[in-house]
Amino acid sequence: MAVTVASVVYGSVAYKKHICAGDRLLTINGNEIADVLDYRFHMMNTRLTLQVQTPKRIRTVRIRKGEEEELGLEFETYLMDRQHSCRNKCVFCFIDQMPPGMRESLYFKDDDSRLSFLFGNYITLTNLSEHEVQRIIDMHISPINISVHTTNPELRCRMMNNRFAGDSLTLLKRFADAGIRMECQLVVCPEWNDGEELARSMHDLAVLAPAVESVAVVPVGLTKYREGLTPLRPFSKEEAGRVIDAVELFGAQMLAATGNRLVYAADEWYLAADRPIPDEEFYGDMSQLENGVGLIALLRSQFDEAMENCDATAAKGTKTVLVTGAAAAPMLNELLSKAKAHWSNIDARVIAIRNEFFGDTITVAGLVTGGDILCQLEGVSCERILIPEVMLRREGDRFLDDITPEMMEETLGAKVQVVPVDGADLLDALIER
Repeated sequence: MAVTVASVVYGSVAYKKHICAGDRLLTINGNEIADVLDYRFHMMNTRLTLQVQTPKRIRTVRIRKGEEEELGLEFETYLMDRQHSCRNKCVFCFIDQMPPGMRESLYFKDDDSRLSFLFGNYITLTNLSEHEVQRIIDMHISPINISVHTTNPELRCRMMNNRFAGDSLTLLKRFADAGIRMECQLVVCPEWNDGEELARSMHDLAVLAPAVESVAVVPVGLTKYREGLTPLRPFSKEEAGRVIDAVELFGAQMLAATGNRLVYAADEWYLAADRPIPDEEFYGDMSQLENGVGLIALLRSQFDEAMENCDATAAKGTKTVLVTGAAAAPMLNELLSKAKAHWSNIDARVIAIRNEFFGDTITVAGLVTGGDILCQLEGVSCERILIPEVMLRREGDRFLDDITPEMMEETLGAKVQVVPVDGADLLDALIER
C-alpha cells in the first residue's frame, strides 16, 4: 500500500526534508499508509520515520515536529483514494427517488466509514472489510454514525436488499465491546419496521448502551419519483402520534433507569402529528441535530435567549421575505411574531415554499430548490430574501438544482442573505444588526 503525494506546502516540514510531488508515501513509523485515516492517525506523533519512494529509490526520512503540526503533504483527493460506494438497495433510499438531470455527484451513494468519522456521515456496516473493522477498533475511531433501521436480521436484509445486511449487525456488539461510541438512526417505514419491530430495535440498541449513545427515529422521506420502486406510503397523522408515544415512553424508561433518554423522535414526527415539540432540555446533549432531532427546540431557545440579551432599540425595517420548507414555516412565524412584538418596525413575512421539485410530501427546508423559490417568489415585492444555509450545498454556493444565490438575486431583484441555522443569527438577520 502507498499513497502518491500531489503537492508539498512551501516551507513545511516535508518541504524542508525534500519530499516532492510524485513521491509515494509508504509507511509512517512502520505503519502502512493507505488513506486519510492512516495518515492522520500516524502523523500525530512528534517523532516520525517515513519511508518514501522516489522515482529512483526508497528514502528513509526522519522528522521531529509539534504534535499538532502538519507535515505539509497534500494528496489528489481528501480521502487519498476513491470514496466507498453503497452496496445496498434500500427500499427507502432517497437517491433512488431523485429526478434525472441533476449534477452527477448527487447520485453517488456513499457508505464510507472514514466519512462517518470525519464528517458525520452515516454508514450501514455492510461495506466494511475486516481490515476496516479492526482499524476502527485499534485506532479507537469514535464516535461512528450507523444507519441501523432495524435490529431484526431478516427484516434488515429485506429492507436493504442485501443478504449480508443482517450479518453486519454483529458489528454493533463488537464495537460496543471495544468501547467504540455509536450514534444510530432508524429510518422507519409504515408496515415495515414500525410497531413491534420498532420496539424490538429500540430494546436491542438499548442493551448496547452506553456504547450506543443515542438513537434517532426518523420518518421515511418519499418523493414523487418512485415509479418502479418498492411501494411505500407516508405515515398518517395518527400513526405519527403512535410512533411519538412509543419512542417517548421507551425514552422515559431509559432516562429513569440510566439517566440517558437514548431514543428520540425526529422533529418531523411532531409536525406530522400536529403535536408540540418538547423543550430544549428534553434532548440532552443534542447529538442528533443532523437527523433533525431537537433542531426546532434549539432554534427557539437560541432565539429567545438572543432576544433577552439584545440591546438593539429598533430594526432597520427592510422589506424582507423568509423562505423555508412547509414543515418549519409555523415555527418561523412564531419566532417572527415574537420579534415583531418587540421591534414594531420589522417588515418581514414567512413564505413556505411548496416542494414542486421532489413533490409536496417533502417538506423540509434542506430539500427546497432554487427553482421552486424563483417560481413562487415571482411577483413578490421585497428588498431582501433570507434563506437558511441548509438549502445550499456544503460549499454554500448553490442549491440542489444548481441555481446560485447570485442568480436568484439577479432574477428577483432582491438581495439574498444566507442565514446559519441558529436562533441568534436569525434574530440578527431580522433586525439587520
